[in-house]
Amino acid sequence: MPSYVIRDTQTNKVEEMFMRISEMEEYLAQNPTKQLVPNAPAIVSGVSAGRNKPDESFRDVLRTIKKNNRGSKINTW
Repeated sequence: MPSYVIRDTQTNKVEEMFMRISEMEEYLAQNPTKQLVPNAPAIVSGVSAGRNKPDESFRDVLRTIKKNNRGSKINTW
């Protein structure tokens, strides 16, 4: 479920709320003093995941593939 940052225009109080987009639209319609604050979505980077080595059992599978396929350039770490 997405999170939204909502600011009260009268008090300038900012709060983060977790709800469906339909619920958020209904909430804003019922509360005219509330305003959606634009913010960047939280994106999980895949960069660090590419640096992790596979576990030993998967590396065994890679070695078997490399051994059974001549000329294979599979990285077995």
